[in-house]
Amino acid sequence: MADDIRVGVIGFGLAGRIFHTAVVAATPGLELAVIVQRSGDEAAKAYPEVKIARSIEEMLEDATIRLVVVGTPSYSHFEIAEQCLRAGRNVVIDKPFTLTSSEAGTLIELARKHNLMVTAYQNRRWDGDFVTLKQVLTSGELGRIVSYESHFDRYRSEPKRDVWRESGGPGGGTLFDLGPHLIDQATTLFGDPESVFADVRIDRKTSVTDDAFDIQLKFSSGGTALLRSTLTACKAGQRFVVHGTRGSFVKWGLDPQEDQLKAGMKFGDPGFGEDPENLWGELYIAGKPVERVKTAAGDYRGLYANVRDALLGAGELEVKPEQAWRTTRLIEMCREASSLGRRIEYNSVFRG
Repeated sequence: MADDIRVGVIGFGLAGRIFHTAVVAATPGLELAVIVQRSGDEAAKAYPEVKIARSIEEMLEDATIRLVVVGTPSYSHFEIAEQCLRAGRNVVIDKPFTLTSSEAGTLIELARKHNLMVTAYQNRRWDGDFVTLKQVLTSGELGRIVSYESHFDRYRSEPKRDVWRESGGPGGGTLFDLGPHLIDQATTLFGDPESVFADVRIDRKTSVTDDAFDIQLKFSSGGTALLRSTLTACKAGQRFVVHGTRGSFVKWGLDPQEDQLKAGMKFGDPGFGEDPENLWGELYIAGKPVERVKTAAGDYRGLYANVRDALLGAGELEVKPEQAWRTTRLIEMCREASSLGRRIEYNSVFRG
């Protein structure tokens, strides 16, 4: 429609194809107007009605593009986002936001200077399991939260050395890949941590970049978050295990949206974003029978709908740039804590 916000997506690899073009195209009020794919015809075949640009400059020549999505390899996020902000465009950046907190701060200041939006694509806030967990915590049934454990496990016995994430180059590794999701979810729930400890490591002998991590965040509430990921999990751990003073919540299985999109399903298809019943969470309250908790349907369109509303002045941006900076800073501190072999205090606040 004429009033839709016109969107340009840069990149048509996994991120651009699955997490951005498919979601933007399905979000009311947004128009997928341009895809930047430097070579190849995959984007043109998938979206024959969308303009295919062969460079960022070509896309930016279209003054009607109001929102740009950076779905390129992590090492290029800062440079491309800076270019688009300087060209007067609002920007969504796939995770990780940037590789350093200094770069993150630069982008935030640049966006403020030009009265633009910059945010991170933290789609996992719209995972059905995370939405359900927030509902359980909000109910207060668990009492004061003592421990929160979150796993994002995968299995790949040998690294893909020809893929940039596992080649040993900048921006690769599991901490940059999955760490932003787990850190963002924990800090969304509990706020700034007081201290950080981490073990960032290589578990597969042939890996040249980190393929596993354990992160421990301590909060002023007295609660502790343990965030774990590995590429050697033939049997993945529980997605969430949360213990409170009055009960516990346990959830197995990852949100299905990513696999469904890869398989060709679309938003609105029957069963899209829905967990099978055998993966529903279990609520344990002292003195009561175990209760199965139906998983809310996940919907990644919620992130882009929120971005749309924020641009139109109809809502507050949920993934705030300062939160993206915090996640980036915590990744830096995880590497530092792992290198030093000790817990370090988190006293960093983005002041801008």
